[in-house]
Amino acid sequence: MSYEAIGPEDYAEPNCLLCGEPFGEPERFRPVPMDRVCQRLDELEGRRDYAGAERQLRYWLEEARQGRDRRGEFSLQNERMGFYRKQGRRAEAFRCANEALALIPELGIGDSVAAGTCYVNCATVCDAFGEPERALPYFAQARDIYEKRLSPTDPLLGGLYNNMAQALAQLGRYEEAMGLFSQALTIMATKPGGEPEQAVTWLNMADTVCARDGAEAGEAEIQNCLERAAALLDAPGPARDGYYAFVCEKCAPGFDYYGWFAYASELKARAEAIYAGA
Repeated sequence: MSYEAIGPEDYAEPNCLLCGEPFGEPERFRPVPMDRVCQRLDELEGRRDYAGAERQLRYWLEEARQGRDRRGEFSLQNERMGFYRKQGRRAEAFRCANEALALIPELGIGDSVAAGTCYVNCATVCDAFGEPERALPYFAQARDIYEKRLSPTDPLLGGLYNNMAQALAQLGRYEEAMGLFSQALTIMATKPGGEPEQAVTWLNMADTVCARDGAEAGEAEIQNCLERAAALLDAPGPARDGYYAFVCEKCAPGFDYYGWFAYASELKARAEAIYAGA
């Protein structure tokens, strides 16, 4: 009697076409390369290829889930809520916020800077869609973490103060808002190339003065804020990149509102030139 040799194909389960692992075997952990993902997203958004950016986010979220990379999934949900917030897509932004928040206890990162950043992102989503009172508890959670774990000059802390101040201003808590705006400016001034962020804060302060005092009574202070913002946007330090173009687009309506029509047009032209050359 003769016996034929058997090979692995006779006893091993075939590989799954989707994950590459044998059927019935647990999938291996495959981390998402978040640095590369974020770099690619910056490139796509810098070209205003928002459809491409959304495809990237969806693709890598599925990769994180297939690869059992829950931290990667958490990071991607944070990226997605910011993306959908900037696109004005309320339902998607809140859905991503809820999914990111649900991962914090699962990952055991409740007192980490990463959790604090998630709270800031969630708060900013609430504020962007007209719910500043819902945003404040998230800002408070983030502030508690950041002030314990970060340097007093960390740019993350400056961003938190600026965004939290906006929510306070919307709720009529003007003095608290102006105090936080001032703290944000102090921190941002220590960051090389931080002029665009400072310009945004000065424009936010102009809006707060206008809401507090009225356009006529607050005219001198408002004009001072606008002059400070313009000087920062005109400074030679910041890179003229996609982020700078985004800030120019963001600031232009504020200058328009206060009658700086020519400067608002100039900012729009700067942004278009950067996008055209991207």
